Amino acid sequence: MKYQNAQKKLPKKLLLDIQQYVQGSYLYIPVCQENKKRWGESSGYKQMLHERNKEIFQKYSSGMSAKQLAEHYYMTEHSIRRIIRGQRGQY
Repeated sequence: MKYQNAQKKLPKKLLLDIQQYVQGSYLYIPVCQENKKRWGESSGYKQMLHERNKEIFQKYSSGMSAKQLAEHYYMTEHSIRRIIRGQRGQY
């Protein structure tokens, strides 16, 4: 998280009002719920995992074993089986 100078971002009256409660310390202002994004949406990581999991399921459906997939993706067989179960439910 990058800190920003309130004097550069806030109107003077608002800054004076906030200074009545907090001065010279850090203040965290959370994101409004309606503007909040779900995990991985901003970075694209969620979409990348979705594509990877789809690929794992396709390879498994084509005959690759869970053990082979685990070695290929550097994951445990348990994780591969969990992904396959999850993907199976989507099709």
